[in-house]
Amino acid sequence: MANTPALAPDMTDRDLLVRLVFGSMAAQTVRAAVRLRVVELIGDTPRPAADVAADAGAEPQPMTRLLRALAGLGLLREHSFGTFAVAPAGVLLDPGRPGSLTSFVRMFTEPEIIRAWEHLDDSVRTGDVAFDAVFGTDFFSRLAQRPELSAEFNAAMSQATAEAAAVLPHAFDFGRYAAVTDVGGGDGTLLAAVLAAFPGLKGVVLDTSDGLAQAPGTLRRHGLADRCSLVAGDFFRSVPEGSDLYLMKSILHDWPDDRAVTILRHCRAALPSGGRVLILEPVLPETVPGGSGGVDEAATYLSDLNMLVNVGGRERTRTDFEDLCRAAGLSLLSATPLPGAEPFSLLEAAAAG
Repeated sequence: MANTPALAPDMTDRDLLVRLVFGSMAAQTVRAAVRLRVVELIGDTPRPAADVAADAGAEPQPMTRLLRALAGLGLLREHSFGTFAVAPAGVLLDPGRPGSLTSFVRMFTEPEIIRAWEHLDDSVRTGDVAFDAVFGTDFFSRLAQRPELSAEFNAAMSQATAEAAAVLPHAFDFGRYAAVTDVGGGDGTLLAAVLAAFPGLKGVVLDTSDGLAQAPGTLRRHGLADRCSLVAGDFFRSVPEGSDLYLMKSILHDWPDDRAVTILRHCRAALPSGGRVLILEPVLPETVPGGSGGVDEAATYLSDLNMLVNVGGRERTRTDFEDLCRAAGLSLLSATPLPGAEPFSLLEAAAAG
C-alpha cells in the first residue's frame, strides 16, 4: 500500500484557521456596533471617533478601538487618523436604510442563540437539540415567552426575506393562479411582493398569532389589506383551503423530516387540481464543493448546524426534498436557483400521480 503524502499546512492555511476561530469575536464586534448605533452616528460624512463616542455615551479611546476593528472588518474606513466613514457594507447596519440587516444581526448574535452553539459537540454526539436542553423548552416556545425576542425574530426574518421577495415575482408566473397562501409567512414581506407584482392575485398569510404580529402593518404599507387575509393557525394541524398555490420560505428547514412531511401533507390535502406547492430554501449539493472555505460558501452548512443545535431541523439536498415530497403525496417538478437571492432555490411541486 503506497504511503499517503503528509499534508503540509502553509501560512494561508494558518490564516484561514485563525480567521475562523476569531469569527465569534467578529460577530460580537458587529453586535456592539449595532447596539451603540455607530453607523447611524457617523452618517454620510466622516466623523472623529471622539464625536461618535460622545453621541453614543461611550469613552473616546475604546470607541476608537471599536471603530478601527470595524474598519479592519470592512464595515468602516479610517478616513484620516481617528476619523471614520461608513463603507458600503457598513450601510447595512443602519436601520433607516433600505436593505438594513440590523435586526438580523441582533437576532443571530443574541446570547440565547449563541448559548446553544456552545453545545454543538453534544448535539453531534446525540442528535439532540442543544437549545431545548439549555433552556428547558424549544426555540419557538421560548420566543412565545419573550415577546421582545419574538418581535426581533420576526424583524430578522423579514430582513432576511427581502432579497427573495425582490426576485421571486420574476422567477415564477403567479399570474396563472387565483390565490396563494404563504405558509408560515410571518409579517407578509414575501407575499406582499408577489401580490404587488400580480394585481389579480389574492393572498393569505398563515402563521401563529405571534408570527403575524407585524403583518397588518406590512399589508397596510403596501396597500394590500383588501387583497390579503391573515389566518392565525398551526400548519401542523392544517392549512387554509381555497388557494391554488401554497408557498413557504425557510419553513421546512426548521423541522425534522417527519414534521416537514406533515406540513407538506396538509398542503397536498388543500391543493386543487392543477395547483402547486412552492418551496424556497437552499438546496445543498450532493457533495461539498471545494473552495476557499469563505463565509459565503460555508453559510448554508453553518445554517444546517444552526438548525441542529437550535431547532432540530436541517438543510437538505434535492434528493432530500424529493423524498419529503414523495412521502407527502407530491412530486417535485423542478428546483431552480434564484439569482440575486443566493443560496435560495425555488422548488415547485405538484400532486403526485
